[in-house]
Amino acid sequence: MNRKNLFLVLSSLLLNVFVIAQQGGGMWIPTELNEAEMKAMGMKIGAKDIFNPDAPSINDAIAHFGGGCTSEVISPKGLLLTNHHCGYGEIQSHSTLENNYLEDGFWAENMEKELPNPGLTATFIVNIKDVSKEILQGVSISDSETARNGRIKDNIDIITANTVKESYQDVMIRPFYKGNKYYLFITETYRDVRLVGTPPSNIGKFGSDTDNWMWPRHTGDFALFRIYADKNNKPAEYSKDNVPYTPKHFLPINANGVKEGDFTFVFGFPGNTDEYLPASAIEQLTTTLNPAKIEIRENALKIIDGYMKQDPQIKIQYASKYARVANYYKKWIGENQGLERSNAIAKKHSYEQEFLKNIEKMCNKEKSLKCAEYPHLISDLNRLYKEIEPYNFARDYFDEAIFRNSETFRIALTLNNLVKKEKDADFNDYYNRVQNYLSGMYKDYNATVDTEVSLMLWDMYKKNMPKEFQDTNVNIAKSDLTKTLITNNLKNDVTGRMNNKSTFLAAVKADPLVQKIGKIEQAYESRVGDNRRDLQSQIDNKMRRYMQAQLDVMKDFKFFPDANSTLRVTYGKVNGYQPSDAVYYKPISTLEGVIEKYVPGDYEFDVAQKLIDLYNNKDYGDYAVNGKIPVNFIATNHTTGGNSGSPALDANGNLVGLNFDRVWEGTMSDYNYDPEICRNIMVDARYILFIIDKFAGAKHLINEMKLVK
Repeated sequence: MNRKNLFLVLSSLLLNVFVIAQQGGGMWIPTELNEAEMKAMGMKIGAKDIFNPDAPSINDAIAHFGGGCTSEVISPKGLLLTNHHCGYGEIQSHSTLENNYLEDGFWAENMEKELPNPGLTATFIVNIKDVSKEILQGVSISDSETARNGRIKDNIDIITANTVKESYQDVMIRPFYKGNKYYLFITETYRDVRLVGTPPSNIGKFGSDTDNWMWPRHTGDFALFRIYADKNNKPAEYSKDNVPYTPKHFLPINANGVKEGDFTFVFGFPGNTDEYLPASAIEQLTTTLNPAKIEIRENALKIIDGYMKQDPQIKIQYASKYARVANYYKKWIGENQGLERSNAIAKKHSYEQEFLKNIEKMCNKEKSLKCAEYPHLISDLNRLYKEIEPYNFARDYFDEAIFRNSETFRIALTLNNLVKKEKDADFNDYYNRVQNYLSGMYKDYNATVDTEVSLMLWDMYKKNMPKEFQDTNVNIAKSDLTKTLITNNLKNDVTGRMNNKSTFLAAVKADPLVQKIGKIEQAYESRVGDNRRDLQSQIDNKMRRYMQAQLDVMKDFKFFPDANSTLRVTYGKVNGYQPSDAVYYKPISTLEGVIEKYVPGDYEFDVAQKLIDLYNNKDYGDYAVNGKIPVNFIATNHTTGGNSGSPALDANGNLVGLNFDRVWEGTMSDYNYDPEICRNIMVDARYILFIIDKFAGAKHLINEMKLVK
């Protein structure tokens, strides 16, 4: 076979893999489900049972938890199930050295002892409407991005103002398919959400960072909250007079669980995916952007981990922060490995060739404006991604080294921004918001730890940020960090220091660190920000046209909209997978694996004595299968960040698991879903019930639920 024919064969094979990937994945708008395909895979209920704005349905039990995770109602009294890591901040905020709920767990004996969480919300979607025609009215292909965005904003404002809703409801309109379609969501947000129960971290976070993104897992990553409402069952701010929320629908729990091959679907709020990027964008991500971010976080984590191991108080302070930093650090590593192993870049190139062939076929039959534009989209995008690469690198480096991983630098950025807004009309309101923000920030701030982290980050920034994007006259020394008001008197008394605005602002303006961070930010904004925004605007324009072109010419593909933190359904089957040669992972883990991983006293793999006793005595209640307690399971559901806490449902719509992670090799599903290696990880509902009942002795919570077999 000559080289040309071999290339064509390989391209065809790669394209077929891409087609399979598209068909295997998907985060579908619940009003537009492929009911026939779901039923062919094993679903026994109808699409109207999943989402129905006119009658109780499963969507009425699914809530956006805190704006970043998913949760679900599992009792007629508003009992809410989500991940331990989703409620981690709230659990931490209630923890002290005397009552360490992170270490020991917490189970409210009754409703009076459930703990309020100011600012925590649970938001339900009560209706979804396609408003693409109305939003895009008056928008022309020849419009500039500024003109287009202005017209769309005006249309959104008009539609939002004229949407009929209840006084306690809100309207949200979001773009889909890169801005080629728009959907309207009517929401109800409950603002009194109380902590009911959480296992200790040696269950809820078992395996911690070592096991994060890995399979097999043995983590009881769950926590219980409760929604409270006013006496009319409507959303209300926290009040002792509020009562448990009565849901329109709550999820029964299938106490028989799952087995390999079972159909499952996941209902939740996936945060962000970018499935339709060109090959040039994926290559930039894997070779330039991810490696830089990985190196920064790796160095920060080493410092924090050292302090956490030495000091129990620092361990409490940094538990949640460390987990956040480590989460994406490890994800980016797995993402790169998965993209490489799945030949994502080659698949994208092959797909682009097929795309161009289909355009040629279309244009041979008809002549239109599309035929003048579509053939150049890939080359235009490749050129733009090459131009934006140094600016994307600088954006990520500033974000990771100056903003995200140094609390001291982030506070300095905030204070510098406060000074810049001094003459604004809304300054007083902004000043109060900053005061509240800093009060929260300093609750778990440790100047010693953060000073060391910040100095390391500054060294990396000076070394690796391209010189043309830096103010080379600026240097940050240890004295700048130890003598700044940020690490000294401000952290001890935010309210007192900020009560006198003029005195406080004068101190901020005179602070050397704030001044230096201000110059660093100014250099970044003037040399990177505007240039990058201009190029990104051009890319957004081309990506929107590319998305529409794909919808027009790639008729054999199913295109699901990228995730954007709106309500979605994904479905698949309980299946194992082969991560590498001669290795196969079964899809269900058990309590035996917890005991196998047990390391006495280890902060990641310690096991509570009571759980060991339950295991040794085989005291499993009604939750065992063939003498074993299922702990976690995996399936081919296409999930991402934001799906944490999403319910995994069986063919009849009963809860069988709680989504909390993805396998390491499959984290690249945000850009390239591959059904061979992409798996979501869930806590088995039987393990949740077992821990609540037998470990915690919280039988009163089990009695609230509806268990079915």
